[in-house]
Amino acid sequence: MHDSDTNFAPLDWILDVDLDALGDTHLVQAKRALLDTLGVAAGASRTALARHAERYVISQHGGGRPLLFSTATASASGVALHGAWMIDALDAHDGQVLTKGHCGVALVPGILALPEVEKLSGRALLGLLAMGYEVATRAGIALHASACDYHTSGAWNAIGVAAVAAKLLRLDRARLHEALGIAEFYGPRSQMMRCIDHPTMVKDGSGWGAQAGIAAALLAQDGFTGAPAVTVTGSDVTQHWQDLGSRWYLHEQYFKAYPVCRWAQPAVEAVLALARQSVDIDAIERISIATFHEAKQLHVVHPTTTEQAQYSLPWSVACALGFGTIDVHAVSDALDDPLIKALAQRVELVESETFNARFPAERWAQATLIMHDGSQHRSQPHEARGNPHNPLSDEELTQKFHALATPAIGQAHATELHEVIMTLEERSTKHLLERL
Repeated sequence: MHDSDTNFAPLDWILDVDLDALGDTHLVQAKRALLDTLGVAAGASRTALARHAERYVISQHGGGRPLLFSTATASASGVALHGAWMIDALDAHDGQVLTKGHCGVALVPGILALPEVEKLSGRALLGLLAMGYEVATRAGIALHASACDYHTSGAWNAIGVAAVAAKLLRLDRARLHEALGIAEFYGPRSQMMRCIDHPTMVKDGSGWGAQAGIAAALLAQDGFTGAPAVTVTGSDVTQHWQDLGSRWYLHEQYFKAYPVCRWAQPAVEAVLALARQSVDIDAIERISIATFHEAKQLHVVHPTTTEQAQYSLPWSVACALGFGTIDVHAVSDALDDPLIKALAQRVELVESETFNARFPAERWAQATLIMHDGSQHRSQPHEARGNPHNPLSDEELTQKFHALATPAIGQAHATELHEVIMTLEERSTKHLLERL
């Protein structure tokens, strides 16, 4: 226990929020988030990173909890690590602009990791997920406001996972306080731009964040103590927590249309708008993309791995022009495609001060196709689709789910899982767990 820090309102809200009383509007959005995240998890189960993750947790985190979309088992912390690692492997999961990162990637496997989840009703599980989005998002915003470095999502989604795990474990006020403090202290403060400059399997730190969150709750349950979580209880962050229960960040997440970095997706929409004008691809000499600084850092032209492809703006633009979309094939099996490689070589990135000023709350890009004959085709400025103000429809989310899940787990399994998720408030959580 650390003196007056435990008298802060977020602790009361986490302890007192009624998971079974989630309103219908929130239920619908929680189901959309769960569907999207589990679709990404299923699709990601076929990636090389997922295989590495499974081998590691089986050998180093032995236990009896089932891994997501696997017949193997591990400890609760191993399940969280594996699941978040795997979802991060396919960069198609939801996110939030002010956190510059992702919640669901860690929250979903974190919630499913502990055996206590099996006692929940489906409605309560959705309520727990909604609660997690509130804590994780606010912690992310607070940490970005108070830390000088640009850190990965794992740094703050550890706090969200610790909160949902503490709720599942029925920790008291003092132990909840310690759990959040342990999670903040041990959450991976990894350098985000380093993995942008050098895309590899370290990704966004979410695997370690999820693992740290589960470990923090279990340690606190056993009496382990932590330093105060300043992003939750600090005097400088109260503005990020004072509207808990009235402003729901669950509804301020975005859903991706494509499995690549969100920063590349405004440029994708810009070139797709031009492609719909029946532009002759063979007549393109250069593809000029004006965008914000962080997106310009997605510079790899000819990726050789899925990780490089997902963090490559030139590759994303080339796939959009060459294939008419970006799917798992584009960032995995098509890396040697001669047409896409030739298009990527023609992409030039230009930093826009106008778009810089709008980041991170808004992400914009504009595309100009310079043709061999000297003519130009310029798009309007574009944002990525899937934000709260330009959302993906329910039909689009369902199509995305099946496009990702069906090749990995089969059509019958994917159809059944979709049905269970969309009716989860009428079921027990066991119905969901049996289909993962």
